[in-house]
Amino acid sequence: MFHPNQNTLQAEGVFLMQTEKRAVLFVNGQAKPGFEVALLPGDFLIAVDGGLRHLTRLGLKPHLLIGDLDSVSPQELADVMNAGAEVRRFPPAKDQTDLELALEYALTNGYAQIMIAYALGERSDHTLGNINLLSRPNLVDKSAWLDDGQVEIRLVSQATTLPTRPGDLVSLFAWGSPAEGVTTQGLRYPLQSEPLFPWQSRGISNVALSDRFELKLSSGRLLVMITRH
Repeated sequence: MFHPNQNTLQAEGVFLMQTEKRAVLFVNGQAKPGFEVALLPGDFLIAVDGGLRHLTRLGLKPHLLIGDLDSVSPQELADVMNAGAEVRRFPPAKDQTDLELALEYALTNGYAQIMIAYALGERSDHTLGNINLLSRPNLVDKSAWLDDGQVEIRLVSQATTLPTRPGDLVSLFAWGSPAEGVTTQGLRYPLQSEPLFPWQSRGISNVALSDRFELKLSSGRLLVMITRH
């Protein structure tokens, strides 16, 4: 079993104004040795098909199992159902990925905070598709992010403060179009009301100096990637 990391608790409690309803979507990506996502009491746990394996190794049971279930064995399915979890099974031939189906479920059921856990892995197409889901229009007024315990990814379009630890790598990517008026505080190489462009690499591999950094921008969107050490 694992315990919530204090920085993560602070992120969800202080900086991101956690509501009572938070969903955690466990995807069938890679877990990094020595790192785990931090859960909070009351989290609604969703196993996205083969992401069930992460819940299993953590000694947890999902509240919901969703997907075409091609990566779930009959015994695993029986165990989940015997534990009282809801199961939503879809045909393999569909227009949406299992993660997108899980994300729609979380949004339909009123979860304003959504952690997508273990969504990065060896399949580059799935990884890119998972990151791109953060740009869904109906996530604009929600708090949604990818997290595998080591790497946290968010899509930001307004001023925000995010928790870090000194030495964490922080990379900023202009998403889709230029981001204007980018200002940062708490990073080794600060930006002062400057533009970032999708076709340039400036903004990559900055370094956090303290337990948080502040980010502002006047227009556009930034994909923020924090790599913990």
